Amino acid sequence: MAETSDYLTVREVADLLRLKERKVYDLVKEGRIPCLKVTGKWLFPRARVEQWIAAGRPAESPAPAAMSARPGIVAGSRDPWLDWCIAESGCGLATRGGGSLVGLDAVLKGEALAAGLHLLDPASGDYNQPYVAGRDGTDGLVLVEWARREQGLVLPPGNPLGIAGVADLVAKRARVAQRPATAGAAVLLQSLLALEGRSVTDLTLVDPPHATGFELGLAVLDGRADAGLATRAVARRLHLDFLPLRWERFDLLLPRRDWFEPPFQTLLRFARSGVAQAKAADLSGYDLSGHGMVWWNGA
Repeated sequence: MAETSDYLTVREVADLLRLKERKVYDLVKEGRIPCLKVTGKWLFPRARVEQWIAAGRPAESPAPAAMSARPGIVAGSRDPWLDWCIAESGCGLATRGGGSLVGLDAVLKGEALAAGLHLLDPASGDYNQPYVAGRDGTDGLVLVEWARREQGLVLPPGNPLGIAGVADLVAKRARVAQRPATAGAAVLLQSLLALEGRSVTDLTLVDPPHATGFELGLAVLDGRADAGLATRAVARRLHLDFLPLRWERFDLLLPRRDWFEPPFQTLLRFARSGVAQAKAADLSGYDLSGHGMVWWNGA
């Protein structure tokens, strides 16, 4: 007897529902069927799809199940497009910052429903999985891509110091606005400096550390700092110059079961809407081609 997979393909779902595959893709686009994207392919949790069918939901949203006993908070790194989507979607989630590492710990301790992460592992060049895999408390968690973002140096209009890279932060004795050590931006800055044979201790840092990239940008705009690491979206909102350095992957870490519950399905459905896609384009510095892709799946 052939082994039954826990996940169905588009064709298998179409056969099960007696629909054309195109209609299945319509259900996916509208957020009306439990699904997830893995390495560019849509998969459908068999058990959730069967529950969905049994509840008579083919024309409605997925039937809710009991959510995990976690507060409805997205902790960790803050992202302008994510914050906007949460506020505008009516999903009922709240945000709490603190940086990627703080958010990771909050999820592992059950103090948050999800965390925004953009943690570069210098050894592998990979994002987020090396910080999550093998940790206690990760059973049933998933890393789902929210967006790719462009990170770089935010600079005063006109770039008066003529900064052309991170090495110039040291060479030109720029006053550098900083993020807490728990922030993904701080991890990235350390890695970029190491590639130049430098370290954070070589910088002229401006105290105190800023809780968000937007606050860091304000320090540059107000003349309290000459440069800092943040996203292109921050530079655009504050009309600052921007020196692009690299693209990074911003993921959400959360329990697998909660990805299929109303709060996140509402958020996901809204993020795929035309208005949300237009907002990301307006903010600038986003690549949404991998939005919803699963990068890591806890046992």
